[in-house]
Amino acid sequence: MPAQTIDEVILRLEQIISDSITTDNRAGYFAALYHKVTCRVKQGIASGEFQDGPRMEKLDVVFANRYITAYDEWTAKNKPAVSLSWQIAFTQLQKRSVLVLQHLLLGMNAHINLDLGIAVVDIAREYNIPLQQIHQDFNSINTILAALSYEVINELNRISPLLSLLGKHSGNNSLLIQFALSNARDGAWCFAEDLFNNGNTIASRDQDINKLGGSIVTTKGFIRLTVFIIHLFELKNPSRITTILRDYQKTYIKVH
Repeated sequence: MPAQTIDEVILRLEQIISDSITTDNRAGYFAALYHKVTCRVKQGIASGEFQDGPRMEKLDVVFANRYITAYDEWTAKNKPAVSLSWQIAFTQLQKRSVLVLQHLLLGMNAHINLDLGIAVVDIAREYNIPLQQIHQDFNSINTILAALSYEVINELNRISPLLSLLGKHSGNNSLLIQFALSNARDGAWCFAEDLFNNGNTIASRDQDINKLGGSIVTTKGFIRLTVFIIHLFELKNPSRITTILRDYQKTYIKVH
């Protein structure tokens, strides 16, 4: 059954994290990051940071259920039911050569660039309100996701001590430039507007985001060599990595 409340979402994410640690599954990486985001949203609702607290909880639940449902379908071997955007993220979980950062970006790619726009439109239609009325809530949840994502990525040095080498490629078409959270935010809202006003764009959007996911893991030239070197010195134990990501704590930003 889909989660009905934000507490149920948090519990379900904790189950995914726990199962991933037990089974040495790299799916725990994104689940650990997303757990922090959801706990932060719950905190923000309780402290009145959002335009409409109950509606924000509903948005968070609808949004999270898209990831949870995709994960459940994938683990149940019902792969055709999973969006192409999530298929590429889950497929890469079996590959040892993919960096932890790439796994996190693949999850964010599917969840922000596809799922968020769909969730926002679903809420606008359920509440029978103009899409623009929910834009502030959209920006708030995206700000939280972006801020915590950057914090976690910055803390990946414990897991991937040579990760900063990717900065050497800032002038190239590197995976970090291909997936910029600010661009993802703008693209997700444009997709939501198009879906709300015109409909029938999910399949084509899914194909585009799947291709973007492919660009995150398909590196060429010097950056491919850099990724290989980074991987050599990166922690290889998925359970330990998930535990580090789960236990990392930092002061949350406040959304105004």
